[in-house]
Parts: sequence; C-alpha cells; structure tokens
Amino acid sequence: MVRAAVLPAVGAPLEIAEIDLPAPGPGQVRVRLAAAGVCHSDLSLSDGTMRVPVPAVLGHEGAGTVVSVGEGVTGVAPGDGVVLNWAPSCGSCHACSLGEVWLCANALTGAADVYARRASDGSDLHPGLNVAAFAEETVVAAGCVLPVPDGVPLTDAALLGCAVLTGYGAVHHSARVRDGETVAVFGVGGVGLAALQAARIAGASQVIAVDISPEKESLAREAGATDYVVASDTTAREIRSLTGKQGVDVAVECVGRAVTIRAAWDSTRRGGRTTVVGIGGKDQQVTFNALEIFHWGRTLSGCVYGNSDPARDLPVLAEHVRAGRLDLGMLVTERIGLDGIAGAFENMVAGKGGRALVVF
Repeated sequence: MVRAAVLPAVGAPLEIAEIDLPAPGPGQVRVRLAAAGVCHSDLSLSDGTMRVPVPAVLGHEGAGTVVSVGEGVTGVAPGDGVVLNWAPSCGSCHACSLGEVWLCANALTGAADVYARRASDGSDLHPGLNVAAFAEETVVAAGCVLPVPDGVPLTDAALLGCAVLTGYGAVHHSARVRDGETVAVFGVGGVGLAALQAARIAGASQVIAVDISPEKESLAREAGATDYVVASDTTAREIRSLTGKQGVDVAVECVGRAVTIRAAWDSTRRGGRTTVVGIGGKDQQVTFNALEIFHWGRTLSGCVYGNSDPARDLPVLAEHVRAGRLDLGMLVTERIGLDGIAGAFENMVAGKGGRALVVF
C-alpha cells in the first residue's frame, strides 16, 4: 500500500489515504515518486473547470525511479530515473500524423481507466491526467515515462513534466520569440517563471512580467524580467508606455482569465502575437470587435502543453540546465509533503508563490 492524495468528488477537499496499487501489467511501469509539482491544472481538475473521472489521484508533473516493469516494456528498467509524461501521443491519430503530438486525440484516454483501489473500502480510483503523481508510487503506461536527462537532479526533473515544457514551449514553439523582440508574460507562477526564463534564453531585448502580487517582483527579475508591472485596469497602457508606445512583440498569458487575455491582447503591438497558455473556464468570455481585428493585425493563438513534444524537447531543456541558462530550482517557492497540497491550492487561488513541490 502507498499513501496518496485522493480527490473523492469534484469540488471536495483532497483526502490523504492509503491505496492498493497492482503490479504493472503488460506495457506498464511502476514508479516510486521523488517529487511532484502542484500545478494550476490540478486545481482546475479538482474544482471542475476541467473534467476528470472521480474518485481520482491527481498530480501530473512528476519524476521518480522505476520500481518494476510489465511484460513487453523495453525502454526503461528498474532503477532508472524517469520523468512522467501526462500526455503521451498515440502516433496514429490525425494530429499525430501532422506532427502535432501535443494535440493527440487519444492522449488522455488512460485517465478513464481504473488503476488502483482505495485500501479502506476497495473502491475504484482513476489516475488524474494519466499518471496520478500525488502518491508515493504510481503505475503508468510505458508511454507515460521518459528517461531523466543526464545532469538533471531527479527532484528538479519533476518540473520538466509540465511547467517547463509548457512555459518554454509557449515561448519557443507557439509564440516563436526571436532574438531582440520584446515579450510580456502575464502570471508569475511556475509556468510563467519558466516562460520568463525561456524569453531570456530566446534573446528577448525586454521581458516584462505582469502579476497581481507586488511580492513576486524579485522572483520575476531573477527569472529574467527586465520590468515588472502589477496588474491593474491600466496594465496594457503601462506596457505600451514601457515599449515606446508600441506594445510588445509577444504577450504570453499564463492565467486563463478573460480580463488577462484581453489585457495581453491589448499589450501587443500592431502585427504582434498573443499566446494563451492559461486554462480558463467556459464562463470566461473574451470579446473583440471586427474592426480592431482588422486594424491591429495581431495573431491570437492557444497553446496546449507548450506545443511540445516531450521526447524531442527534454534533451534540449536538459542542455539549457547543464549550461546554467535554465534554473529549475528557482521555480520552486515551497517544498511540501502530501499533506500540504490543499494549502498549495489555496496559495494558487490567492496568487501567492511560484511552484509548490511535493517531495517524497
């Protein structure tokens, strides 16, 4: 039996409980977690913004050590360090055939499976976003693990599984920031901090961080921000003032709220690009008039998982880590145990801190 954070129902508080994990079956891998990041997507799953079969063990950003493997698994072996990949591509759907593996139609089918049972009553448990990382150990499909790159500490490697792939990918794959361009990043959480570092790595000449909390300025500047704006009704005006009244070439929105998406759009120069990373609810309606779309000539695009291919991008990120260009540890503002996840959710709602990391 292992301890896990169980979501008994949508909107209910997490419960720390013992669960029974089966031995890995054909094509499966059992992993002992070293660390798991607490992502805003986990909060969105718990409060119903995103759908998840329940009861479930949440957590999708993690890394650990392979304990055992099932029949037919050849890519990893017991003792290997691995990063969990919550969105494994099937390789055969239309999106995969186009090379857009981050849009795989079958990536989340495993989330509906029963992967474990609650020890107290034998009730079925589902793996939130496939990997159920809020547990001491988990059992996942072989496609949900990737080897930890050389030179990346196992605990820090957890952050590669979502925050860094998403933030880095939003800048490099979706917005495609070029050397010398100006960038604004809205939301200085784990993904936003990764996006700030990615903008610096891309050679942005000016990197403006935006957040509701004045206390995050030092953290944002450590990540690479050259300017800091406390979010308000005048955010777009302040950003345009900081950029010679032009607006930034690229705005990256990591919050998922209508008002923030609109501010990011308004902060972007004529002909610029606005990339939306944040996951908002259906009630978050953003409106534009036809004339402004024509006049400003901007591009507004969504971004799923940083438009990343983990198998391709993890070695690239590891090289940035080894070279000192990408600091994984600075994303973490709180290290907690399983019992601390509820508090980490509360901090996210309040806009406090960067990434909370569950360390096992």
